[in-house]
Amino acid sequence: MPLSEHEQRLFEQIERSLAEDPKFASAVRASDPRFHTRRRLLVAAGVVIAGLALLIYGAVIKTPPLAVAGFVVMLASLGYAVQSHRRSQSPDLHVVGGTTSRRTRGRTGRRGSFLDRMEDRWRQRPEGHR
Repeated sequence: MPLSEHEQRLFEQIERSLAEDPKFASAVRASDPRFHTRRRLLVAAGVVIAGLALLIYGAVIKTPPLAVAGFVVMLASLGYAVQSHRRSQSPDLHVVGGTTSRRTRGRTGRRGSFLDRMEDRWRQRPEGHR
C-alpha cells in the first residue's frame, strides 16, 4: 500500500532528524551485530599478530616454551575469530506465533537433511497407503 504525500513528507522528516542525531546513531551502531563481529575480528587479528611476535621472539632467543606459547595464542585467537564469524553467519532461533523454528543445514546444502526429506515424503504420500 503506497504512502500518501503527507506520510512520505513526514517519513522523510523523521529520517533526516534521526540521521542528524549522534546519540541515536551511536545507539544503533552499538546494537548492530555486525559492529560487534567486526570488533571481535579486529581484536582476534591483533592477538594473532601478538602471538606471531611471541613465536618469533621465542624462536630468536631459543626458548621453545615461549615459541610454543606464541603458537597456542595464535591458534586460540584464530579459533575465536572463526567462531565469531560463524556465529554472525548462522541464523538465530526466532519465536514466531509461540513456536520456535530454526534453519537446518544439510550435508549437501540442498533442501535439508536426510531425515527432513524422508519426513516430507511421508507427509506427501497418498492417503490410501498406510
